[in-house]
Formats: sequence, structure tokens, C-alpha cells
Amino acid sequence: MEKQSTNDRTKKGSGGYSNITIKKETAIRFRSYSKKFGKSHSEVLDGMVCYFKENNLDPFGEGTKIILDNIKKLERQMMKKFDRLIAIIKNMEKTSIRPTYEMMLILYEAYVRDGRKPKREPVKIREERMDFLEPRNIVPKVEHERILQDFESYKKHCNGMLQNVEKVEPMMGKPYLRLNMDIGQFEKLKHHLR
Repeated sequence: MEKQSTNDRTKKGSGGYSNITIKKETAIRFRSYSKKFGKSHSEVLDGMVCYFKENNLDPFGEGTKIILDNIKKLERQMMKKFDRLIAIIKNMEKTSIRPTYEMMLILYEAYVRDGRKPKREPVKIREERMDFLEPRNIVPKVEHERILQDFESYKKHCNGMLQNVEKVEPMMGKPYLRLNMDIGQFEKLKHHLR
């Protein structure tokens, strides 16, 4: 069978074989190394040569330095990403976790305070008033009617607000009520109540 040089190959794995003379100790080491991959000696050697070529590595010179520099560069990039993650977690803690905890603590304290029985104040007996003969403040009829009209409009406004209240049942915690009102109406209400 004729020997073919590696330059004459057209496909990987096609072609004949060639002999290379190497030391016996090196051949033993290479055979034991190539057994780890479960491939032929030619495939392992070809893979090693491709790896060195693609990564521009020189096994006798700066090859290990390049690899170490790449590892250090990746390590620096990973540390920067870890710092970003830590910053995101700290921001979440400040903006959402801590305020939620504070609100829950306030609600819990209010619940505990409301859960206690209120102390009954002693009943004060009023002294008999003798001023019933004195004239009292009387509201004129016109002003009384105006107050009643204001009260009716306030009552309508309150009923309108109650129509916009909906019950929300969250997955955690007690159900609560939510008022659906746009910002303009809210500002108008605030101004009106001043």
C-alpha cells in the first residue's frame, strides 16, 4: 500500500497512514491519554493540533500564559457581573422588600392594638344644667336648607366613590379594598377637603 502525505487528503479520516518516530515513553503517555477519549490515536492527535491552531497556542512558549490571561480576564468579568447582581439585590431590598416589611410591621402593630379590649372609661354623671332658659344658637331656615343641599351633594359624591371600590383578594395576606380613581379626581378631592 502506498503512503500518502497529509496534504493529499480530501476528507477527514480518508487516506492512508504515515509513521512518526517518537520516544517510547512519549508513545506510552500518548496512548494512555488517548484512551481517556475513546477515540483513535489519529483523531486525538488531530484534535490536539486543531486546538493549538484555533487558539493560537504555542506549547513551547507563551501558550500557558495566554490561557492564564484568558482565565484572569474571565474572572474579572464574572466579578463585575457578581457586583452588578449584588447591586440589583440591594436596590430591590431598598425599594421593595424593606418598605413592604415596614408596612407589614405597621399593619401588624395596628392589628395587635385593635385586638386588645379597650379600657372602659368611667361614666361621668353630668350635673344638672340650669341654662335651659337661656336662648340657644338658632340656624336660619335658608342656611339650614343650604347645609342640607351640601350634605345631599356630599352623600351623592360618597356614593359615587363607593361605586368605584372593589374588593381585592391577594394570594398572601388579608383581602383589602381598592378605590379606582384617576389622579385628577384624587387631586380635586384633596383640594375640596382642605
